[in-house]
Amino acid sequence: MLTLNADLHCHSCVSDGTLEPEALAVRAKANGVELWALTDHDELAGQRRARDTALALQLPYLTGTEISVTFAGQTVHIVGLGFDDHDEALIAGLAATRGGREERAQEIAAGLARVGITDAFRGALKYVGNPNLISRTHFARYLVEVGVCGDTSEVFRRYLTEGKPGYVPHRWARLGDAVGWIVNAGGVAVIAHPGRYKFSANEEYALFSEFKAHGGRGVEVVTGSHGAADVLKYTDTALEFDLLASRGSDFHSPEESRTDLGTLPALPSRLTPVWESLEHRVSKA
Repeated sequence: MLTLNADLHCHSCVSDGTLEPEALAVRAKANGVELWALTDHDELAGQRRARDTALALQLPYLTGTEISVTFAGQTVHIVGLGFDDHDEALIAGLAATRGGREERAQEIAAGLARVGITDAFRGALKYVGNPNLISRTHFARYLVEVGVCGDTSEVFRRYLTEGKPGYVPHRWARLGDAVGWIVNAGGVAVIAHPGRYKFSANEEYALFSEFKAHGGRGVEVVTGSHGAADVLKYTDTALEFDLLASRGSDFHSPEESRTDLGTLPALPSRLTPVWESLEHRVSKA
């Protein structure tokens, strides 16, 4: 089970990816993925399309989403896997979490305008498949298009992170609520890419402790933004907190993502993969 080519974290144009859910399913299958989940940010609208295409390709599928959470003043992402995507409480919770994105986007555009970058809101909208999910990534793509920066990573460094002209904080869901929506819908909650967060050791310990206390059961150990040192660190963390291990590329776009679907290394042998606990939730042709 550890060598199963599972990719349980990626994004379509329903949130901030560039490909349609159907195209992602085809790409995953072509790249040898053996178990797949689409995990759009705070949204389930692509689930049926992803699942139907995956099953037509004989690619086993798990429902997925990635919920934005505020913890210790930072944005943390919690992936949900294998839940009932018709669960009313989960659907309502995601809708509430999406709320306020347009207002935040207008504030981002105003900040960029103050440093001479005009019409950024209208420009970002060109890249938005779902207007309710406009995000910093859509602004980044527009700034690359108009030549302000060479790539989206440069845009984030210069304009969209804390202390930069286009940074606007947002209050997302509470950790306990996000985990509860997933668990009560029959799924497993997973801390996404923990190596990306800028927590102190004490804050990170608090994150994992509270996550576990709320019913969280997994952590991404192998993911697109983790290097070898991160994999080693979060292998130890998974064992310390008795968490299941997940694996996902966090793929967004053929042009932007450094890790393609299905190309990650296997999970370390000491771990228990999250999909072992989700076999009964997998959709198969």
